[in-house]
Amino acid sequence: MKKTIVRVPASTANLGPGFDCMGLALDLWNQVEFMIIDHGFIINVQGEGENEILKNQDNLIYKAFSKTYQKLDSTPPNNLEITCQNAIPLASGLGSSAAATLLGIMGANSLLGNPLNNQEMIELGTEIEGHPDNIAPSLLGGCTISLKRDNGILTEKIQTHPWKIVVVLPEFELSTETARDALPEQVTVSDAVSNIGNSLLVAQALQKGDLQLLKQAMVDTLHQPYRVPLIPGAAEAILSAQEMGAAAALSGAGPSVIAFTNKHSDKLGESMAKTFSDAGLDSRIFNLDIENHGAFVL
Repeated sequence: MKKTIVRVPASTANLGPGFDCMGLALDLWNQVEFMIIDHGFIINVQGEGENEILKNQDNLIYKAFSKTYQKLDSTPPNNLEITCQNAIPLASGLGSSAAATLLGIMGANSLLGNPLNNQEMIELGTEIEGHPDNIAPSLLGGCTISLKRDNGILTEKIQTHPWKIVVVLPEFELSTETARDALPEQVTVSDAVSNIGNSLLVAQALQKGDLQLLKQAMVDTLHQPYRVPLIPGAAEAILSAQEMGAAAALSGAGPSVIAFTNKHSDKLGESMAKTFSDAGLDSRIFNLDIENHGAFVL
């Protein structure tokens, strides 16, 4: 095969209390064409990150692509053109790095005749990313619960109500490293128990379409208390969404705030955006749906 095209959706992780375990695919897509050419190495980027994304062999898509070839005891081609069309904002809490990793894995897998199954791609993606909470939903679609075990990744996809999603992304840089460094090394038993119970209730609420239960359960004690203060306006954005009847949390590690409701509402997004504006930050509003089918090769 000389060419393949892969599409991967955005994802949101944690969903409040499901730290590093729960994730949800969203209908915002990156698409990449991998083409074997006569000679040379070319990366083209259009859309989100076109001026920031590396266009050499340190590019995350290519690194995942190359690692997949190596895993399959093959030599990655050095005559390759990668063309990216990106709609997922970088460093947004919407799984852009997981999408890039998965694009590279799936592109290589397709060119090699699809020797890897979904489970193997999740495990390879987790090896690259560090955790499966964005990789699994972007690949499988819908809501997933994933856990790293010594013998691999345990993943389960759960059915969900057709929630409407509002994401507000402030113009604020919060690196993954900074977000991780903010977390404590130890937590209390009571905080751990709180998150276990709330995670179970979030899964139940997402399935049943119970917005009131989701609002009450989407409370976290492991990561949000340490990350929200790093993002000006984030606490107020979450509160604003809750006051308007939505369930809300950080999207992943942030800086985006995500709200769940039963219908798209311009007023909801505008209310959340105003809290960031009051904190001196511009922001973007995304009205999204759940992506139930996940990544695919065209």
